[in-house]
Amino acid sequence: MNTNQLSHAIRNGFTDNKLIALYGRENLSAGRNRYLSAIKAFESLYGERENAVILSVSGRSELSGNHTDHNCGRVIAASVNLDIVAVAAPLAGSEIRLTSEGFGEDVLNFDEYNAPDEARFGTSASIIAGMCHGFRKEGYGVGGFCAYTTSNVLKGSGLSSSAAFENMVGTILNHLYNEGSVDNVKIAMLSQKAENEFFGKPCGLMDQVACAAGGVVAIDFEDPAMPKIDFLKINMPEHRLCIVDTGGNHADLTGDYAAVPAEMKAIAAHFGKSCLREITREDVISEIPALRTKLGDRAILRALHFFAENVRVGEQTEALRERDLARFFEGVKASGRSSFCYLQNVYTNKNVEEQGLSLALCLAEGFLADRFGAWRVHGGGFAGTIQCYVPADAVEDFRALMDGAFGEGACIVLRIRAEGAMRVL
Repeated sequence: MNTNQLSHAIRNGFTDNKLIALYGRENLSAGRNRYLSAIKAFESLYGERENAVILSVSGRSELSGNHTDHNCGRVIAASVNLDIVAVAAPLAGSEIRLTSEGFGEDVLNFDEYNAPDEARFGTSASIIAGMCHGFRKEGYGVGGFCAYTTSNVLKGSGLSSSAAFENMVGTILNHLYNEGSVDNVKIAMLSQKAENEFFGKPCGLMDQVACAAGGVVAIDFEDPAMPKIDFLKINMPEHRLCIVDTGGNHADLTGDYAAVPAEMKAIAAHFGKSCLREITREDVISEIPALRTKLGDRAILRALHFFAENVRVGEQTEALRERDLARFFEGVKASGRSSFCYLQNVYTNKNVEEQGLSLALCLAEGFLADRFGAWRVHGGGFAGTIQCYVPADAVEDFRALMDGAFGEGACIVLRIRAEGAMRVL
């Protein structure tokens, strides 16, 4: 199909069932308009193109397992109804031109940009090059393309806008040059490598897998090359999943994020191992005097958080299987306490005056104290968002409280979607 035919198909309802599944029937008209606007923007940049595709990759919400994935731990996560949408078409040769709404165009040649370049660390171009490099290294098809993307996955929200973008580049390559044959989990693994090696940021694999897989998943990264993925069902008709964006400043937080896995792995290295999953809590307890001298107290606390959180994920997975929402919520709150006290990722020591997450958690605890719900830090932490499960009949009061504190639209009510990375049309 060319881009004109894509627009015709959307206007005439051929994508309605998919749009309803992704965004809800109440958002069908808005979904149509969003996709039509994306095609129009694409055509204004690149003209009417043949063999065009429309793709979607979801954002994600981490439900349990805060900072466990990078040490081969376990997590529970869900794809959500905020996503990145792309219109893409093939180009001859090895040139890629990608424009993201609100940003400039990235133009690169993947034959020339085929190795990590520290001068380009932290750029979107580095992600594109890294994904092309990973696809080619694995023997998958790679080719030039032009693309326009638009995203409502809030940057810095803990909903993994960066992982969604990485997966989207892989999804474009998958559907333009591999007939959709590359498994979404494989795309997620290549996305992590691109972020680690080309973007220059150490990260685990949870964000990428959760954005790509779809639905609610319990993921065990004991073997990172072959993570075990268990698809779960979460049933909470009387509750809503709310994310509160505190509007924190994410500038210069890479060091804070990087220190978490680095300190955990330093503890493991003391025992001659590469990650905490290879040792036990008892091992750490037995070596506390030596570890305090060698690595300091915070590294020990973060390791102890990992062990407790890893067990907690297993317990919460069972709670979801048994539809025991009360036990799941207790795990949510325990995870939040451990992240605040022991993982220590609720605010950065570089700017102790800014503690939006701490304030939001305090407000949520007060609001939900006499209600059946739960609250915790969400995602990487240090700035950004908290996650709350709020009774449906109290959502508007909760929204008013949080919007009053952090600004209009700070409280985002999400729904879990079944599809992760996919071709829409």
